[in-house]
Amino acid sequence: MRIDIKQIFGSAVTVPPGGEVQWSGYLFAGAKNVDLLDKYEEELGVTHFDLAIDFGWFYFLTKPFFYAITYLNSLLGNFGLAIIAFTIIVRLVLFPLANKSYRSMGKMRELAPKIQVLRENAGDDRAKMNQEMMALYKKEKVNPAAGCLPILLQIPVFFALYKVLYVSIEMRHAPFYGWILDLSAIDPTSIFNLFGLLPYSVDFLPAFLSIGLWPVLMGITMHLQMRLNPPPPDPIQAKIFQYMPIFFTFLLATFPAGLVIYWTWNNLLSIVQQWWIMRSMAEKKA
Repeated sequence: MRIDIKQIFGSAVTVPPGGEVQWSGYLFAGAKNVDLLDKYEEELGVTHFDLAIDFGWFYFLTKPFFYAITYLNSLLGNFGLAIIAFTIIVRLVLFPLANKSYRSMGKMRELAPKIQVLRENAGDDRAKMNQEMMALYKKEKVNPAAGCLPILLQIPVFFALYKVLYVSIEMRHAPFYGWILDLSAIDPTSIFNLFGLLPYSVDFLPAFLSIGLWPVLMGITMHLQMRLNPPPPDPIQAKIFQYMPIFFTFLLATFPAGLVIYWTWNNLLSIVQQWWIMRSMAEKKA
């Protein structure tokens, strides 16, 4: 084992002839259980001992998320249910911002016919079309980028939760219900044998083709959510959005099942919220 003397003493140490230098310390060899590390940090005075667990760039979110999900697990008795409850809490916290964003998106949907007319009148003159569209947005007091806000807010939450599932030993082999026996592993089912209905193995397939039932549900809910959004004015952008649920289905198929469950429930809650806002806007307009 190699030890860096500067890290122990803070600087180089000169040992005179016949002299000696003594040093005492602690060696931890065990599972990186968060509660255990916190206990040693408190009892032995080892500062920042919790950094033995790599909580990633979003450390300020990851560790609180871990404590929140662990606490919910102590109440509900299942980490999968704890993740679902955590998803609901996150949606409630972000509700005011998401509410404003979805209302702006609802106005964008109402402006879709006017935008189509502007596009037809402008023809191939994209500069003129963009100028007239910005004037329309300003007149109607609509922010075209408002729809990106819910997604941007979810990015740090997504990566922090990924780290929670990836590095915390407490969630290793933590089951959900049915076929999910380990929330920190990928969904073990596959669409290529109809999720186990056909009697043959698909273990020979590469990881990105291991599309389980939860990733498929995530892709369906993402497609339904995007159908509630106003169509992008740019045809190329619209084409990208059309295939985005398929791309994310393949991508999240390689992620821990707990993360896919979170994303699926987040999509469902977004659909309910958007539908409710669009309905309330239609009633006020009527």
